[in-house]
Amino acid sequence: MPSSLLKIPSQQRAITQDDNGKPRVTHDAAVPHISSGTVLVKTASVALNPSDFKMGAAFPAPGAIVGMDFSGQIVAIADGTVTDLAVGDTVFAAVHGSNPMRPDNGAFAEYVRADAAMVFRLHASLSPRQAATLGTALSTCTMALWGEHALALSSTPDTAAAAQAPDPLVPVLVYGGSTATGTIAIQLLRLSGYDPIVTCSPRNFELCRSRGASAAFDYTSPDVVGNIQAHTRGLLKYALDCISDAQSVDICYQAIQRPGGKYVSLELVRDELLQKRRAVKAAFVLAPEVYGEEIRLGKGYGRPANPNNRTMAMRLFTSFQRLIDEQKIVPHPSRALDGGLDGIVAGLDLLKSGSVSGEKLVFTI
Repeated sequence: MPSSLLKIPSQQRAITQDDNGKPRVTHDAAVPHISSGTVLVKTASVALNPSDFKMGAAFPAPGAIVGMDFSGQIVAIADGTVTDLAVGDTVFAAVHGSNPMRPDNGAFAEYVRADAAMVFRLHASLSPRQAATLGTALSTCTMALWGEHALALSSTPDTAAAAQAPDPLVPVLVYGGSTATGTIAIQLLRLSGYDPIVTCSPRNFELCRSRGASAAFDYTSPDVVGNIQAHTRGLLKYALDCISDAQSVDICYQAIQRPGGKYVSLELVRDELLQKRRAVKAAFVLAPEVYGEEIRLGKGYGRPANPNNRTMAMRLFTSFQRLIDEQKIVPHPSRALDGGLDGIVAGLDLLKSGSVSGEKLVFTI
């Protein structure tokens, strides 16, 4: 039956937070209401992120639907929405799951509401499972690499294509290059005319090099800082830290050139770790900042509304769609797990155990 003729239910199965913020299967969650500028997507696949278990633990929001990354088919477009999308289109994106301000909308559900201006069309070269791994990584890289308070890089994939690349290329360190965000950052940096170098486990060197890293360094090596400094000739100005712990901060800070530079983390780190070098400007970003809306969380995670973030993201997302269509962005390796929605809770436990490396866990809904 064509998706435009499907009857949309008022309730659905979803993964929601219990009273303690822990994920559980719920059978009567409300299907989110759509308003102008949004679409409703029948979920096909979802991918797991560390934030999916961290949010509930740090900021319990009982009843909130969990999950960020998804792919699926548009089944409804809200009245008044100006878009070239159509009912029946297959799309992928990320939403702010476990959101206390919008608890009815998360990716781990049969239906998800999405901003029509910030979803990507699925290219024929990608499966729904592969596409489900991309939304959060692209959003995170947008804020980390080009955010005005983060690395604020001057070149983008569009401007790099129209300009002559500098010689030598400006190096950017991606600490944790084999993470889901790391492999996308490597590609976007390369496409933007930068020289991505990474740290990761030696077993993931080839993965990072296949995505465009010019060099990979073992983060456990006692010589890692010296090796990075030698490779960059002491000229490293930018570091993206996808791990964001005491060790990663220390290595990034030491590797950045003597006059200073910029460092951005994907997790909040202690102030005392960031004060060791006053010449390094540090920032911490969240993927949902791309929507430009207020993020109402405590403990240093809150953000005021910033429409400039949305404007920047919409511009970059247009570039990313072109790169996806041209097959110039390769998704992170994924591992499909069985069980659909019922399997997600166990999948989050597996992710939380720290045993997942170099791949992203995906479920078909």
